Amino acid sequence: MNRTDRLYALVEELRAVAPRIRTAAWLAARFEVSVRTVERDLGALREAGVPIWTEAGRTGGYGLDRERTLPPLTLTPEEAIAITVALRSAAGSPFAGAAESAARKVLARLPSDVRDAEQHLAARLHRVGEPEPPGVHSGLILTALADRRVLRLSYVDAKGHETERDVEPLGLLWGPAGWYVLGWCRLRDAVRGFLLDRIRAIELTGDRVERREVDLDAELARISARPLGE
Repeated sequence: MNRTDRLYALVEELRAVAPRIRTAAWLAARFEVSVRTVERDLGALREAGVPIWTEAGRTGGYGLDRERTLPPLTLTPEEAIAITVALRSAAGSPFAGAAESAARKVLARLPSDVRDAEQHLAARLHRVGEPEPPGVHSGLILTALADRRVLRLSYVDAKGHETERDVEPLGLLWGPAGWYVLGWCRLRDAVRGFLLDRIRAIELTGDRVERREVDLDAELARISARPLGE
């Protein structure tokens, strides 16, 4: 068994027994490698984001959080190609890093002929007017959106005035002047679009986003129509 197959098999073994654990010695015997190799493989999986946890002590070992992983998927070649090509289209978006990582994981499990077909097709897809990468603040904004938490921004408006304001994020938008975070501005008590390249500092607060009646479609149309960045 090569290392790629062993890494995959390690995850599936831990998934099968979860929430119970397996010791490194048991896994080493199961896959006919040394304990050191198993520990190195498990460390690599954890660095790649697989939710493997450890339990210390004589009876300790390694476990997997099943709720944070997906079971194996059986895909047709057409389905696999559709997924990876769609993930490639996320280039230049706030999800570019995550999409690239997900595409690598899918590609790693494809037969060589399907992988070759995917790469051939992907090389022939083109977009006109592709947006620029959203910048260093996009990761924190995505976290705030997912957790429904308020952001504190130090922001420079179109006239060069810098203010600090708390913003309840509603979404990210590629508009006429670049990437915006769309949100309810507590300073202005209204929805505003903030250009990411005018954000001087950003902080994730402990406040939760309030429930508000906001017509997102109308606000998106308004901000898309002209370069705001108030």
